[in-house]
Amino acid sequence: MFTDAAALLGRLLLCAIFVMSAIHKLTAWDQTLQTMQQHGITGAEYLLPVAVVFELGGGLLVLFGLFTRLGALLLIVFLIPTTLLFHNFWAYQGEAMQTQMINFMKNIAIFGGLFTVLGFGPGRFSIDALLPRTRPLTAAPSRRAAA
Repeated sequence: MFTDAAALLGRLLLCAIFVMSAIHKLTAWDQTLQTMQQHGITGAEYLLPVAVVFELGGGLLVLFGLFTRLGALLLIVFLIPTTLLFHNFWAYQGEAMQTQMINFMKNIAIFGGLFTVLGFGPGRFSIDALLPRTRPLTAAPSRRAAA
């Protein structure tokens, strides 16, 4: 019971940053587009909607525990270029370098949480747990262990 409650709390806390960030992008579209262009992202007007879909879609999937592993994967894919392009601390000096390194390491920690969700699933308190399984998530026990 504790493990499932911890998985639920972990999912809620983990996805909050993505859902809130997607909402910010939607409410400050032009500002976000300008920021992306200032970072040298070509085709930002096409990539911004993709970013919102990955963040909001992945975040909500993880939040509700529906196709949770797919949601975690979407967020991992989103986070890779985001981390490298927006938190490239090696391109800064002084205090700005320290700030970007902290943000870079924050994203590394988020990767850890997402890979944990990807590996272990959402737990019992999720929509996924209510859905019928077409195949087991883990390998069947070997015959040798049963003997």
